[in-house]
Amino acid sequence: MKKFWKTSLATIACMAGLSLAGCSSQKAQNQNTVTMWVHVSKDDPEGKALSKNISIFNKTNKHGYKAKVEFIPRSSSGGGYEDKINAAVNSGSLPDVLTLDGPNTAAYAHSKIIQPIDKYITNKSDLLPSIVKQGTYKGKLYAVGYQESSVGIYYNKKLFKKAGISDSELPTLNKPWTWDQFLSICKRLKNKLHTTPFNMNLNDRSEWSIYAFAPFVWSANGDIVNSSSTKSTGYFDSAKTASAFKFIQELVKKGYTTLSPKDKGFETGKYPMFLTGAWEIQSLKTQYKSLDWDVLPYPVSPETKKLVSPTGSWQYAMSATAKNKKAAGALVNFLASKEGSYNTDKALGVLPSRKSNIARISKNADSAMKFLIEQNEQSGHARPIIVNYPQISRTFAETVQDVTLYQKNPNVEKVLKKQAKAMQKYLK
Repeated sequence: MKKFWKTSLATIACMAGLSLAGCSSQKAQNQNTVTMWVHVSKDDPEGKALSKNISIFNKTNKHGYKAKVEFIPRSSSGGGYEDKINAAVNSGSLPDVLTLDGPNTAAYAHSKIIQPIDKYITNKSDLLPSIVKQGTYKGKLYAVGYQESSVGIYYNKKLFKKAGISDSELPTLNKPWTWDQFLSICKRLKNKLHTTPFNMNLNDRSEWSIYAFAPFVWSANGDIVNSSSTKSTGYFDSAKTASAFKFIQELVKKGYTTLSPKDKGFETGKYPMFLTGAWEIQSLKTQYKSLDWDVLPYPVSPETKKLVSPTGSWQYAMSATAKNKKAAGALVNFLASKEGSYNTDKALGVLPSRKSNIARISKNADSAMKFLIEQNEQSGHARPIIVNYPQISRTFAETVQDVTLYQKNPNVEKVLKKQAKAMQKYLK
């Protein structure tokens, strides 16, 4: 009670405008404090990189701003972090700065969870176009990415050689395999090695589905929605989109991929190929040093021969309720700056978000990272900017599930027609 009484007196004095040194000091401290929530744990490599950046920011910014971070690990299904964000929106207790996944920008901006940050971000022309695009809603920059990402086909060199596939047969960015050629390679791998050739992570029905498999749709000149994100019917159920899903279904039908892949199957030599992202590189280099592997580009539609790869990753944004906008803006700007993003990119072994860091990252990068950076520059395609994006992503994942369960849903066109109508109700 005694402690509470003293605190109450101090609070009353502040409200009354009394000249108390402790009061003014406390007020200044509160004004200079920036609160931040992030979706990873403190012990995660990304958490450690962020802690390093926060320490630098707190020591070097010229305004005395001090950032305090709360680490809220996100579960594989998206729970945990997103649950706390939703609860904070309802209770009005959001932090000043938060992280969000790229495709959720429109939803967060439309719901007034975050606010525009254009005027706080310096050297915007140095940001990759894909970074600017994913963080922009209705012509305003609401979030800024601090890393880029991409996906490729990781392959086991030893198993390819065992199956009689020579280096001269391998695809390049300028001459990728077509879907037909890829099916032929899978057939040879299956017949020679008597194993499932390709792990596509088809058991992952989260954001992975649209992130990893939409490039097949775009390669065929199909689409999920139209350019204004107002229509899915006539686009998601088009013949071009159907060709991509038929390719995915064919991989399952012929036993070239599996709906229930073995955990660490590629890493332990069970699968010759693995569709995964740049984040896999660090794990392979540190935990599976004996594995001889590299990365190949996405196979392309035989009709278009157009290479498409996915882009987009997590971003920083300022909440709509940030108490000190200048302090929050300064923190976001530093974390996404050339120095801040480089520290993160280097620690995580991910693709850079800024053009000026491409040479720095590539200089000491291995062939796999250099390949993914180049693939991103040549063929990167962002996911659609849609207010109800989470529902669209979930419907896409359901479509992949329906098509790959081909014994129950053999007709791809019928599945797409149904799902295009389901998507349409989420579009405005």
